[in-house]
Amino acid sequence: MKFVPAGVVPFVALLLLQRRPVAGRALLLSGSGCPGHGLCRSNVQEQTRRQVALLNATAQELFSLYLKCQGEPFSSESDKLCNPAGIFFPAFRVNRTSERKEVMVAMYKLFAFLNASLGNITRDQEELNPMAKELLERLHNTTKTTRGLISNLTCLLCKNYNIFQVDVRYGDSSKGKSAFKKKQQGCQVLRKYVQVIGLAARVLLPHLSPS
Repeated sequence: MKFVPAGVVPFVALLLLQRRPVAGRALLLSGSGCPGHGLCRSNVQEQTRRQVALLNATAQELFSLYLKCQGEPFSSESDKLCNPAGIFFPAFRVNRTSERKEVMVAMYKLFAFLNASLGNITRDQEELNPMAKELLERLHNTTKTTRGLISNLTCLLCKNYNIFQVDVRYGDSSKGKSAFKKKQQGCQVLRKYVQVIGLAARVLLPHLSPS
């Protein structure tokens, strides 16, 4: 499956991706003079910094609210039920000493995966907990921030490195699973997100500091 991330074309393909997370290749468009260059705002690095910091600051609150809204046994057995050891999440092998390009590519993979997963979780919660307004609002806001971050990473990859495609693997869709399994998959992904976003922020933010 192929899509072009938000910020280069309208969100149609990205919205489709949210509904069906699968393995695929994300295309950032190709050719000399990457099109993303002209779409970057002058403050794209600072904006990206703020988006990563916001996601990091709100991840634990989102996870806690998610658990509360799922009820038992998730509220009391989260360590057991939400253990993310058995689920796929993009490998994160960069650190502060990695080259900036390598960090940006790893971040793109991470947040493209996260964006698709959030779409999956939001769809399930709209079905299972339609009255959980605060949770749904937080999921939508987190998705919105993630989309903006993908847009900015697309611009930075195009502008600085003329990178036009990144291989991205996505997790399994929860469609067709039981309500319990949908809730469990959501809490596993969000638990892993809490763990990874802190590391991502520590690695990425220094690379986005003003030169």
